[in-house]
Amino acid sequence: MAALVAAEAAAPPGPAEAAEAAETAEAAELSRALSRLLPGLEADSKLSRRRALEALQRAIEAAWPEEPAAESAAAAAGFQGPWARLLLPRLLRCLADPAEGCRALAAHLLGLGLRRAARPRDALPRLLPALVARLAGPESERGRPPETCEELRLALVQLLGLAVRLGGAALAPHLDDAVRVLRCTLLDPFAAVRRESCQCAASLARATPDHFHMQSESLIGPLMQSISHQHWKVRVAVIEATGSVIQFGSGKSVDDVLPHFAQRLFDDVPQVRQAVTCVVGGWLLDLRDRYSFFHKLIPLLLSNLEDDIPEIALAAASLWEKVGLQWQRENEDDLKDKLDFASPPPAHHPSPDNRPGLGCRELVFRNLSKILPAICHDVTDWVAGTRVKAAQLLAVLLLHAEDHVTQHLEVVLRTLHRACADDDRAVVRSCTRSAELVGAFVSPEVFLKLVLPALKKSPSPSGLLILASIVRGCPREALRPHLTLIATELARPHICQGSENVQETMDALAAAQDIDGRQDLYREHAGPLVEWLAASHHDWTVHSAELLQFVVVVNHAGPALGEVLPHLVPVLRSCLQPARDPQMRLRLFSSLSRVLLSAKQTVDSQGHFHHYLDTVTKDILVPNLQWHAGKTAAAIRTAAVSCLWALISSEVLSDEQIRKVQETLMPQILTSLEEDSQMTRLTSCQIINTFLKTSGGVADADKLIKVYPELLKRLDDVSHEVRLAATSALVTWLACVRSDDDVKSCYQSHIQFLYRELLVYLDDPDGTVQDAVLEVLKAGSVLFPELLARETEAVVHKHRSPALCQQLLQHLQAQPPAQ
Repeated sequence: MAALVAAEAAAPPGPAEAAEAAETAEAAELSRALSRLLPGLEADSKLSRRRALEALQRAIEAAWPEEPAAESAAAAAGFQGPWARLLLPRLLRCLADPAEGCRALAAHLLGLGLRRAARPRDALPRLLPALVARLAGPESERGRPPETCEELRLALVQLLGLAVRLGGAALAPHLDDAVRVLRCTLLDPFAAVRRESCQCAASLARATPDHFHMQSESLIGPLMQSISHQHWKVRVAVIEATGSVIQFGSGKSVDDVLPHFAQRLFDDVPQVRQAVTCVVGGWLLDLRDRYSFFHKLIPLLLSNLEDDIPEIALAAASLWEKVGLQWQRENEDDLKDKLDFASPPPAHHPSPDNRPGLGCRELVFRNLSKILPAICHDVTDWVAGTRVKAAQLLAVLLLHAEDHVTQHLEVVLRTLHRACADDDRAVVRSCTRSAELVGAFVSPEVFLKLVLPALKKSPSPSGLLILASIVRGCPREALRPHLTLIATELARPHICQGSENVQETMDALAAAQDIDGRQDLYREHAGPLVEWLAASHHDWTVHSAELLQFVVVVNHAGPALGEVLPHLVPVLRSCLQPARDPQMRLRLFSSLSRVLLSAKQTVDSQGHFHHYLDTVTKDILVPNLQWHAGKTAAAIRTAAVSCLWALISSEVLSDEQIRKVQETLMPQILTSLEEDSQMTRLTSCQIINTFLKTSGGVADADKLIKVYPELLKRLDDVSHEVRLAATSALVTWLACVRSDDDVKSCYQSHIQFLYRELLVYLDDPDGTVQDAVLEVLKAGSVLFPELLARETEAVVHKHRSPALCQQLLQHLQAQPPAQ
């Protein structure tokens, strides 16, 4: 081998080795030094191979002293020959070395060589296939990359990123290999690899703008699979990478990306929403085909004008202003008359000093007909967050559209009529603001022709609220001629004597029957009434009048419910099956949760509710806690979890009954810890805590062991409240273990794993989480104190602050010796 290397070093110049003739004396000396070390890479002993790699590293670093820029360039030229001829091919072979340490050194040396070579692009034809072999081989298609070490996969992706930065446009012939690697590493189990892959994808797009569009679409799928990753930094990296991939790639991918971006507008982490704002704003400014996507991109940017975080709202406003000004400049000829004869703000404009610019107003006006249908759909969505965003966006659009909203007024009013009946106050608040804007920008002659006939035909609280808001926003001088007409319509009996008199009528009915108040009236008639309603329950939908009557009885009958359980529970069981109307199920779950919270005064007023416990748990809760795709199914699971929490916290169930509920529902509640809804995850942690507290020392060891890994995952939750709830549940879990006589035989390996994981969170950036985790460790320290002490001493030097580790060790030392 040594002879072969020496022969290569001494061979005369050929076509592929033209640079060797120009080597300096120092370069020749480097070649001889490398030739002496390279045979060690073929040694059988991994220790020998490692020592050879370390010696190569010292040789390369020693040959590269600190020099002025000119001398540095000369040194790079001299290094190019030995690097390309001797080092590169052998280091690439070392990437497949059986020893992990050797592979890591080889990756490091490859990066070092790329940085110091005069022509790093020359290495690309050999480097890219080697990276494909390690990161995107056949195994990776089944989820197992050929390179098994996480840190090495990260180093290899960083090496690819370095090659992209140094190679620039020279990457174009190798795009296929680079994209093949990224398609795998973007889905890597290691979060850091995903983040680095996102940065590499963005760099690749910028480096090869003339060719990247041919490959860009193949990266969209992996990116969108990672956009909901549990680590928020990965989500941010994916969003930013997607911005560059589409900016320099194919605009056809925008449609595939937008639904995922829209979902990220509801992300709990502000940095994620900020990333969406910046990327969408960048597309509106710089995307080549942006004009054809304006109606899809504008709603995403305008939605963040109302973000709870001021910095995000300001960023969205700044980007939107730039978009409007740029579009205005690009269309000056079309807007010439409006620019030369600018119209003042409408007389009753709500904020004339902050009126959107002409370009922004024109963009909204020209795209409003394409945007409105989606908003009208979303404002009645099953998910409250979607409805709130849609209602906020509608108000922003109307502020921009001004009097142009007249041609869309019928659709807008119909949408407001439905939205103002929403249970969420934020939705109603935004919709009343929209109605005020209608009053400010639309002539009374126009809006009264639509509002009053609808109110006359079908009076409702939402219709009256819309009229009141429109009147509030309308200029007084414009409204004055129509006051008599409005007053006349409002004075009609079917409007002014509406549902607000129902409670008075109930009291009058009770008095007529010589009954003491409404509750006794329900006690007298609830049974026959529920029995009568039950006859038609198989045909109910959310719009059925019988459903409304049933809900009123459930919400207001109070103690009378405990007397009608034989009729009440079968109706609930039938109407809450997965095949029934989802909106109806949500409404019934809301009413059921409300009565279960005060079960002693409602469904258990007679002490008989426990007879129906199996029906409630097995026939109602279990089917609705099963996972199904879609937002509606997720909302129903949230409602079912809330209902279960109301049941077990109502104090009407004995510990034995709660244990029966736990036996039935614990698997579903463990699954619900992974739900997107923060409230569902928090409530599930609280439910598990209650289950564990009531199980005491009778918990089955195999089932108990399945609980703690799911709680550990919640320590990475984006919600501070969920993390603390998980630590509280872990304390209770350890108490269950402590009361088990078979601790030593059953739990030791699991407790050791739990100790190690908790010690990681003892160094969490959040101080309250650190304190909570410390309490968990103290609670669990009585199980295996010596084991915990060893694990703590092993990591104390890795923590940013050893104070809590030392505090834990002091606690362990203060404990009495184990018996």
